[in-house]
Amino acid sequence: MHDDPNLTCPVARALDVVGDRWSLLIVRDAFDGVCRFSDFQRSLGMSRSMLSQRLQALQDSGVLAQQAAADGSRYHDYVLTAQGRALFPLVVALRQWGEGFLFAEGEPRSQLLTIADGRGLAPLLPSDADGQVLEAAATQVVKPTAG
Repeated sequence: MHDDPNLTCPVARALDVVGDRWSLLIVRDAFDGVCRFSDFQRSLGMSRSMLSQRLQALQDSGVLAQQAAADGSRYHDYVLTAQGRALFPLVVALRQWGEGFLFAEGEPRSQLLTIADGRGLAPLLPSDADGQVLEAAATQVVKPTAG
């Protein structure tokens, strides 16, 4: 039997949950306050069946939950769970990478600003336990040993 190295990889497991374009865009929209099926569909331009499948998968994995609509209507809202809210740094990191590499100088783009003062966010940078910023070369992956 062939051992799959991805079974012990947290990155591979995370990608199993949110590794496709649509799932991450649903999470992004949820952070932006979208909570209704029709609003996700309008924002993303997805087919009903594909959106249904992605929303169900995100619920099954614990990223989203359904709750009664806040306005008391017969509808329900999709809300981020604690597990889903923990994806915020990932969404910010993807945004910052896109801002840095995928837009020409002066090209219009959406911005993520703080509510308190309207300023942009500081770049997300990996750091050690003492707060020192780390480059990839200063880290290593330690894989579990068989046994």
